Amino acid sequence: MDFNKELNKATDGLMDLFFPRSCPFCGRRVGKKLLCDVCKETLPYCRTVRQGAGFGRCAAPFYYEDAVRKAILDYKFKGQLGGLDCFGSMMAATAAEAYSGEFDAVTWVPVSKKRLRKRGFDQTRYLTASLCVDWHTAPLETLRKTVDNPPQSGIDDAAARRANVLGVYEAVEPERFAGKRLLLVDDICTTGATLGECARVLKEAGAADVMCLTLAMVREE
Repeated sequence: MDFNKELNKATDGLMDLFFPRSCPFCGRRVGKKLLCDVCKETLPYCRTVRQGAGFGRCAAPFYYEDAVRKAILDYKFKGQLGGLDCFGSMMAATAAEAYSGEFDAVTWVPVSKKRLRKRGFDQTRYLTASLCVDWHTAPLETLRKTVDNPPQSGIDDAAARRANVLGVYEAVEPERFAGKRLLLVDDICTTGATLGECARVLKEAGAADVMCLTLAMVREE
């Protein structure tokens, strides 16, 4: 008998009993699975890589609709972290399919210090760390947010959104990523203004290329 194998099996069973996993999109109990069978078949999956003038390319596993939108809002504003492993796994699979072999390091769009204190965690950094688990690597910090600008979610006009993020990020230790191709992670892609500004800063600081990955994106009209 493999004692360690049996011990791990017993431990997993106890965790499932006392801390049962729930589908982050509907709340159904799912055991060892990441999401329930119903959501697996019905969620609004994003099947294309979006092209943007500022950010280049952006891939996402989902569209920002219905149960996906609610799950992200619950995660982001209510601190419901139970779906992180599901989110990270779905994003990792999407990145592997869309950008296989095209990036050297993974980084993220940071929040401001004020937003971090208020929220208690950086939701995009957590997403990035979760997806990196599948690749047995660690995310690379490349950006710092220096201005606590108004949330993009409260601005509808695309030009105003671009203006709102202009100059609010700076590169962190650019010599660490000079010449590297970066996968830039954020939670949601709406107009792409934030991703575009971050990509601009990273390229001006020496990144060879920047491609983007989000958990969800808004459908293009």
